[in-house]
Amino acid sequence: MIDVRPATPEDVGQLHAMILELAEYERAADQVTATEEDLLKALFGSGSDFVPSLFAHVVDGDGELAGMAIWFLNYSTWDGRHGIYLEDLYVRPQYRGTGIGTELLRTLATICHDRGYSRFQWWVLDWNTPAIDVYTSMGAVAMDEWTVYRLTGDPLHALAQRRKADSPS
Repeated sequence: MIDVRPATPEDVGQLHAMILELAEYERAADQVTATEEDLLKALFGSGSDFVPSLFAHVVDGDGELAGMAIWFLNYSTWDGRHGIYLEDLYVRPQYRGTGIGTELLRTLATICHDRGYSRFQWWVLDWNTPAIDVYTSMGAVAMDEWTVYRLTGDPLHALAQRRKADSPS
């Protein structure tokens, strides 16, 4: 039986290591700037006013974490309900094919169902056919008509500065 559990602060080091492994798999290792401390703060925060907005579930392997799902809530103005956005799903290579990824997805689908959330979504690289095959076998549908846009780095800062420059003093 595969036991999925919420991550704990003690898991952060291995979670961070798996994020690095995933980035390597996705050919983007040079883009990871997050530290273990960043992840610890985002998942578990500090102080009584901390409101969690990032969540992680994990599966234990043989003395290490075997897989992880890192997610957060999104919201549909059309449905008027929250949903889950899966930021990262990763199963270490030696544990692939054992059902861990499927069980992590089932866990998040159950959270959606039990809490009345209307959707569960994620991105997948178009060349990652093993993952795409699993997702489509579960009934997931590609949102091909949507194009993802992102602002980061200098363009993000330039846009913010433009807002500040246009504001009346």
